[in-house]
Amino acid sequence: MRKIIKFVPLILLIVVCGFFLLFIIFEKDPSNPPSALLNKDMPKFSTSSLYNKNIKLSSDNLKKNVHLSVNTNVATTEDNLEKYTLINFFASWCTPCRAEHHLFFEIKEDYPNVFLLGISHKDSPADSKKYLSEEGNPYSFVGLDQNGKIALEFGVFGLPETFLINNDGKIIFKHMGALTKKIIEDEISVFF
Repeated sequence: MRKIIKFVPLILLIVVCGFFLLFIIFEKDPSNPPSALLNKDMPKFSTSSLYNKNIKLSSDNLKKNVHLSVNTNVATTEDNLEKYTLINFFASWCTPCRAEHHLFFEIKEDYPNVFLLGISHKDSPADSKKYLSEEGNPYSFVGLDQNGKIALEFGVFGLPETFLINNDGKIIFKHMGALTKKIIEDEISVFF
């Protein structure tokens, strides 16, 4: 029995090293876990507009390419076969959200076939409006998720998180953390 106890630390060390070796071999990043929703239908949700609670946008609208314009309060249907929706969960109190914010203006300009949906996550509407007033609003629509239910459905771990949805309503890309120009060029632009 004593001989077995002497080998327990060695066995544990071998097991831990084995896991690290597997992560290295398969190039897995433990700080960026895979999404269970990748290549699956986006979760069903409905959200009110940050600017007018009477205007709502749902996952069904996005799947049908029916988008609401906050500026005109009119629903439009777009039959573009290559329409994408980029969903960004953000908050005014989130420092990494501020770091990536300017990139959404570039995405909007460089990829006109992308509908930018900002989801204000667990933030007061007044603070979100102030944030977007100060930094500018690149989003096509800004929805509210004050109780965090939409983020929970998407499996959001922390802010910011960004999802790319194709015109079939499938999640084709997920990024945890702040986007960078390199991530947009290397990982997101390949879909366009």
